[in-house]
Amino acid sequence: MNNKQIILKNRPVGFPDTTTWELETQTIPSLVDGEILVEHHYISLDPAMRGWMNDTKSYIPPVELGHVMRAGSIGKVIQNNNNPKFEVGDCVTSWGGVQQFSVSNGDGWYKVDEKLAPMPMYLGTLGMPGMTAYFGILEVGKIKEGDIVLVSGAAGAVGSVVGQIAKLKGCTVIGIAGGKEKCDYLTNELGFDDAIDYKTENIYSALKKKCPKGIDVFFDNVGGVILDAALSKLRMHAKVVICGAISQYNNKHKINGPSNYLSLLVTRSTMQGMVVMDYTKDFGTAAKQMGIWMQEGKLKSKEDIYEGIENFQETYKRLFSGEKKGKLVLKVID
Repeated sequence: MNNKQIILKNRPVGFPDTTTWELETQTIPSLVDGEILVEHHYISLDPAMRGWMNDTKSYIPPVELGHVMRAGSIGKVIQNNNNPKFEVGDCVTSWGGVQQFSVSNGDGWYKVDEKLAPMPMYLGTLGMPGMTAYFGILEVGKIKEGDIVLVSGAAGAVGSVVGQIAKLKGCTVIGIAGGKEKCDYLTNELGFDDAIDYKTENIYSALKKKCPKGIDVFFDNVGGVILDAALSKLRMHAKVVICGAISQYNNKHKINGPSNYLSLLVTRSTMQGMVVMDYTKDFGTAAKQMGIWMQEGKLKSKEDIYEGIENFQETYKRLFSGEKKGKLVLKVID
């Protein structure tokens, strides 16, 4: 049996091009004692993948050249050679990478119930993006009822959940997104109080108009100009959660840091980075709560699904072009 894989061939400078990855086909080795074979159904595409290709110090080691591109995955166990933790047919998720099959001793793989939610949802709202949103806004942002919350990248997999959780907790929520369609999605479908279209609105003017009292919590997925603008609107003792900086990931020069950082001093505010892996031990509790909210109709999940491992690079581009809403997922099973 053969396995199609996306292999990292070169470390990109700027946006990844056609030389960054190669599609290779390998023969799946026979399982040794204790191993399982997982057939991937879906692969998660996330902005963080861009950082994982850089050979620089980070919260996680870079993907090695010549290795399968790192990615979250979900699928089913189709072979088991005496691994007591799993059975053939189990639905499982882990960091399986951008490939059709994984051979593993089972470490780091977790069983999920596809009867409770479809597979792609476990890569989105019930997976890493949802956990990032949950712990980022509740544990780092420490929102409380009545807070004014601003979210950048608000129509994405993380931002859309952040805003909904903030609304559930009694906050006023303003989202920043690109394009009228996404802004309408935030206010009409997800219940945000207002939205800012960074493509057509001046961000400083829009913040002055839509956040006249300032911001208590800013959840940032974008960085750059938007972060700088948000810093100018902080209220006393505000919190800035640094989750990502997608506007800076493909820079060929140094990132654009905030020039308005002295606002943190004036308002006695805090800016803190967050990485979801720090909260792994509490994922179960968070997923249970998220599941309850979804069953109650208080939390919506959206997956944007494309097909074919051969289309990985074209699908990956959607992370940065804005041609997607919610969680970007690639279906890789034939």
